[in-house]
Amino acid sequence: MEKICVAVRVRPPSCEKSEDELHWKVENNSVSLHDGVHNSPIPGMSFAFDHVFDKDINNATVYDLLVKNIIQAAAEGFDGAIVAYGQTGSGKTFTMKGIIPRAVEDLFHDIQQMNVMFEFQIRVCCMQIYNEHIIDLLAEDNNQNLETAYRFWRGPYVRGLKEEIVNNVNQVLGLFQKASGRSVDLAHTLFVMIIESNPKCTYSSSGSTSDAVGRLSVLNLVDLAGSKRTAETQAEEEGEHTDKSLMVLSDVINKLSEGGKQRVHIPYCDSKLTYILQHALGGNAKTSIICTIAPEKTHIEETKGTLQFASRAKNVTNCVKVNEASSEGKLLDEVFKKQEVQSPCS
Repeated sequence: MEKICVAVRVRPPSCEKSEDELHWKVENNSVSLHDGVHNSPIPGMSFAFDHVFDKDINNATVYDLLVKNIIQAAAEGFDGAIVAYGQTGSGKTFTMKGIIPRAVEDLFHDIQQMNVMFEFQIRVCCMQIYNEHIIDLLAEDNNQNLETAYRFWRGPYVRGLKEEIVNNVNQVLGLFQKASGRSVDLAHTLFVMIIESNPKCTYSSSGSTSDAVGRLSVLNLVDLAGSKRTAETQAEEEGEHTDKSLMVLSDVINKLSEGGKQRVHIPYCDSKLTYILQHALGGNAKTSIICTIAPEKTHIEETKGTLQFASRAKNVTNCVKVNEASSEGKLLDEVFKKQEVQSPCS
């Protein structure tokens, strides 16, 4: 059992603030709202997490503390997820663009260290969830509405999503750049790497070849859409759908954070986002959630909401395990694939 790692990152202020304003103060691994006049914390507005990064912390430090170990685990067969959550303009995309290239480089480095014993295949896909439609950002025509499905060997996935086989860092980063150029605002972006490995040769104690056990891990790198007030966006309907999926995500986290005290239904299927990420949220993945906040006085309510979400998320526990299957298990999965049904979320 392993708790989700939760961190908060405070972006630099967009303008100078006067000394008499409210402000957020970072101290050790906590962040609190202070009265600028008396320089004292406001009751009920202090929050503690695994890590809290002030405005001077760079992407390399964030990566080393939150992501590096998850990338190594993904090469070893563990599912992993890095999720950036926060209001619009608080630094989510900036953070993910600093994390993804480092993650790709480390993944290929780790695989190179293991390729004496294992053969690897890495596939990359990228999607956006926009207005509850799943759009393939690597397909030639990305105006799509793909369906979700489930496979024994893979878990939740998107049927028909294009998966590109990649052999080096440059190929992956090229696909990431392509997907980034086709992305839209008010959408959740998921950059996904599927890492499959099989032993090159496995022997039993008698010296004969035994049933080889393969591994398959799914690494989700997620830049969630930020929340916007309806009056601030021209796309009211799309904004409502984005808010709905974020509300479902919050509801899922709320129920999971209860820690099993109540046997309640977890509404993964109330949105496509939470259905796809269900292994990362209370499942078998190693997960880090990076919550980004804006320090300005005008954003206090949005920042408070983000910190409350983060406080609940740090109580969520995953049952982390390697995804292994024998060759026989993979064969059965191929049989079941022909009988798979559309998920309740489609």
